[in-house]
Amino acid sequence: MEPRIKESDPEPEPRQKIDLTNTEIAFSHKSNSELKSTARLFKLMNRPWLVKLGSSLSLFAVKLRLPFFESIVKSTVFYQFCGGENLLDCQTAIDKLYKYDTLTILDYGAEGKTSEEEIEGVVEESIKALELAASNNSVPVISCKITAFADNDLLINIQNGKVLSESEKQAMNKLYERLSSICGRASELGVGVFIDAEESWLQEPIDDLVVKMMEKYNKERVAVYNTYQLYRHDKLEQLKKDHQAAIAGGYMLGAKLVRGAYMEKERERAQVMGYPSPIQQDKEATDRDFNLAVEYVVQHYESIASCCASHNAGSNLKQAELIEKMGIDPRHPHLNFCQLYGMSDFITYNISSQGYNVAKYVPYGPVKEVIPYLIRRAQENTSVTGEMSRELNFILKEIKRRGI
Repeated sequence: MEPRIKESDPEPEPRQKIDLTNTEIAFSHKSNSELKSTARLFKLMNRPWLVKLGSSLSLFAVKLRLPFFESIVKSTVFYQFCGGENLLDCQTAIDKLYKYDTLTILDYGAEGKTSEEEIEGVVEESIKALELAASNNSVPVISCKITAFADNDLLINIQNGKVLSESEKQAMNKLYERLSSICGRASELGVGVFIDAEESWLQEPIDDLVVKMMEKYNKERVAVYNTYQLYRHDKLEQLKKDHQAAIAGGYMLGAKLVRGAYMEKERERAQVMGYPSPIQQDKEATDRDFNLAVEYVVQHYESIASCCASHNAGSNLKQAELIEKMGIDPRHPHLNFCQLYGMSDFITYNISSQGYNVAKYVPYGPVKEVIPYLIRRAQENTSVTGEMSRELNFILKEIKRRGI
């Protein structure tokens, strides 16, 4: 990423040891009423049965286009986890984040598009997001999903080695052209593009496409980033191979590191279809590979631009400590952190307060478009992973500290 530092910023003070338990810094951006409102929401989301029921009802309401549904979503989860319904709405969130030395990654919440009209609409929205990013010092990157530009079946057929029909070949050519138009515009404007990872059964053609974009647009600076899901046992090795290929090809690698988002779906499909699961055997193996990936990208920061996109406190501290130990400028544009908007503020703001490049992933779009995203946020972060419990504990601690 290429964060643009405020011209009025003084020289950063000597960095202190990062304390992720400092709730005063973590929630300094929230008023008393906002903090209490967030606590109420997280208490509800910390109940798995309620999240499961709410997820089912949300999908049902979207299909039936129930008129009262959007107002309910907006008054609960939408503005906690989304920047708004359109780019203009997002400016308030962008400005507030920047006030607290935090950057923004814009993410239009569209996925699974099939009609030409829908797909072209997503491409146009992505170009608009790039142009808005170029006009904001605090928006160095936008995020894209390949599944918003092409039908999933096309990607699956390519991965399975199926002979494509003429219409499928045309669709693949259009996908390349669409992605190239977005990445090319990003390169022209000095903005970056994160390409999201998908399920393993359609990831290979996405990886191939992203490599082609990096070969084309990552010559002088990194404009295009692939996403590596380290809960897959093969991704650490792929990261290293992709880096060596980039060196040989004369371009730089862009790497966003995540743990992953489709674990249960991946394991269930592997079991049903009778092939080895691509997922690590346990959490310890995932944590190990993620932290090894962090070490690798920091050690090779001159030829890899990376982002530690994690809500794991230990992994974020590890990257910060490595940067400090190696004596690298914490503002180096190749070394970045990010968390989801509305979550893990104790990580984001405590790290940004020490002068590192930290961003929030800010999804936006009409409520009906972002519902799948909101459902994933709720389902992934109930007591199963402990995210909501941990988050809620920090919020309650700050409420007690303020005496409200």
